[in-house]
Amino acid sequence: MSRREPLQVKTSVQGSPLIEEGLEPIPTTSRLRGVAARTEGVANAVFIGPAIVVVLMFAIFPLIVSLYISMSRMSFVAGGIDIKFIGFDNYNKLLFGSQKTHLLGLSSDVPPLGWVLLAGAAGLLGWGLLRYIQAKYFSIGGLIGRGVATVIVLAGVWLLVQTTLQAPGRPGTLSITLIYVFAGITFQYFIGLGLALLLVQKLPGRRFFRVIFLIPMMITPVGVAYMFRMLTDFGKGPFTPIWKGFGLGNVSWVSDPWLARLAVIIGDVWQWTPFMFIVLLAGLEGLPVEPLEAAVVDGANRLQIFRYITWHALLPVSTTLILIRMIEAFKIVDLPNVLTNGGPGTATESLTLHSFIAWRTLDLGGSAAVAYLLLLVVTFLGTAYVNLIRHRAVEAL
Repeated sequence: MSRREPLQVKTSVQGSPLIEEGLEPIPTTSRLRGVAARTEGVANAVFIGPAIVVVLMFAIFPLIVSLYISMSRMSFVAGGIDIKFIGFDNYNKLLFGSQKTHLLGLSSDVPPLGWVLLAGAAGLLGWGLLRYIQAKYFSIGGLIGRGVATVIVLAGVWLLVQTTLQAPGRPGTLSITLIYVFAGITFQYFIGLGLALLLVQKLPGRRFFRVIFLIPMMITPVGVAYMFRMLTDFGKGPFTPIWKGFGLGNVSWVSDPWLARLAVIIGDVWQWTPFMFIVLLAGLEGLPVEPLEAAVVDGANRLQIFRYITWHALLPVSTTLILIRMIEAFKIVDLPNVLTNGGPGTATESLTLHSFIAWRTLDLGGSAAVAYLLLLVVTFLGTAYVNLIRHRAVEAL
């Protein structure tokens, strides 16, 4: 069998190879990379393009349309809808006009306790700014952003102390929503953490109680609202004999503003504590055993183990969990709507319920404006939480 002759290659004067006449040129590496890049670009457009279109249709486009509606006055006329662009009139009405007390509340003189709370908040925020100035990652842009966030938070604290601590102050839907969010999340987290710490122990029946504790989360919010509406009825509810035995037969939860808000918070805590519980339980069961065993060998007690090992290990899970629950808590609407119908007056009306009632009365522009204000509040608090709290908590580990 004869050996194949090697390919004859001619070389130019500069030394670059020239393919023998009549043979196909060999594709170079750069050409192959160009073809691969173009193919990858086409594949990305084919596979990612439909998802982008869906997101634009069901997320971005409604946001743009609702923003336009919030700056318009819509009225139903014969044969259609009349839309008139009015600029920021809806927002001006909410923040400075006839709807100001509805959204922001009615202010009163600040009592001494309010000044103490305001001074404490200013001190904490100032201490945080000082620590940031002394940090290695300090920047002018970051300082400006934190300064703006500090001013907004202080304004929120000032609004709360002016409208909630002393008569004739009356909180608006913004203050009521903040009360629901922060009070509800606080109770939900610590109750869920306590239950998780209890059931992570080797107790008899712990698997049964793990299932029982999850039941409230499976019930729809409307069902929870109707159940608590029945339970808080001192005249016809199932606990009427007990209330009358304690002399509370003539007391009504829904006739007192703070009792009505407390009823809403209790219902919200009862429904959403299982969410905190199941995530924290998973976090506890995923902790490494070696540090705990080493701490026991060194003579640490349970409180020291929780403070110096368990708590720090749960911080990443806890901060993410609180962020998710905070975003969801701002949308509370079923409980105040069904349980108290926003009453007495507007004492239990959240921002979402405020928007829903405006929509129900065909004030579509005002409803969209309230919804956009809620979006701004949630975006600001979520961003501030992630930048100022969550990253610092994770970096401290």
